[in-house]
Amino acid sequence: MLIHPQFDPVAIHLGPLAIHWYGLMYLVGFVFFIWLGNLRIKGGHTFMTQKLLDDLLMYGVLGVIVGGRLGEVLFYQPAYYLAHPAEILMVWQGGMSFHGGFLGVLFAMWLFARRHGHTFWQITDFIAPLVPLGLAAGRIGNFINGELWGRVTSAGTPGAMIFPQARVEDMRWVEQHPELLQTYLQLGGLPRHMSQLYQFALEGLALFLILWLYSGKPRARGCVSAVFLMGYGVFRFCAEYFRTPDAGIFGQSYSISMGQWLSLPMIIIGAVIFVWARKRDMH
Repeated sequence: MLIHPQFDPVAIHLGPLAIHWYGLMYLVGFVFFIWLGNLRIKGGHTFMTQKLLDDLLMYGVLGVIVGGRLGEVLFYQPAYYLAHPAEILMVWQGGMSFHGGFLGVLFAMWLFARRHGHTFWQITDFIAPLVPLGLAAGRIGNFINGELWGRVTSAGTPGAMIFPQARVEDMRWVEQHPELLQTYLQLGGLPRHMSQLYQFALEGLALFLILWLYSGKPRARGCVSAVFLMGYGVFRFCAEYFRTPDAGIFGQSYSISMGQWLSLPMIIIGAVIFVWARKRDMH
């Protein structure tokens, strides 16, 4: 049985300064963004320049941090942060919502487009293929921290892992399912899916390959953005079946989680945008 290695959440200790893995993964995501953006600029056939790309990154960083944190506060843990408002600003401790960050980035891209005289769809179509590797890095950060662990599964499931960080939740689960007490005592915890790595593979690597290849040829304006919405929504919806659902504002449910509730509009809106963009391109 695999056991989570219990990595030190601090990657680098520099006296009183501590650099956390979670923060490093955000840095890795931003590096991927610049690197891939430069590849597209060097390939030509784009309005983007190096100067615009640097400005775009600044807007994106602000959007993802502010939006991601507010999304975590409003969508997933409103009661906790209402009781501990000072912790809202402690982003280095983790706790960022993708859907909140996504909305924050959309708003930032709208502001960027208005300021620089480009259309919203030009901007979002350009950045869509640059985002998934950053998401992949974020999921690796989640795994290193031992957070966002998966749902309880059988000990025979390939890749099942014991997460010591989940011990309190394991005990609650055993109280509800006494037949698992022997497993808990024998293994020192309940086996769970490594859902962080599932999301790394789906929302990160698979979505990147789809978008990078699809956007490699000229597409109707808005189509690349639509494929991102549909692809992320579908992959996240599927991955949520293996991830312990967050309570969120709708409460915890094993039928449909908060992450799935928030992914459904992405899939629907993405499909509508894709059809609209293709029809507009034909006229």
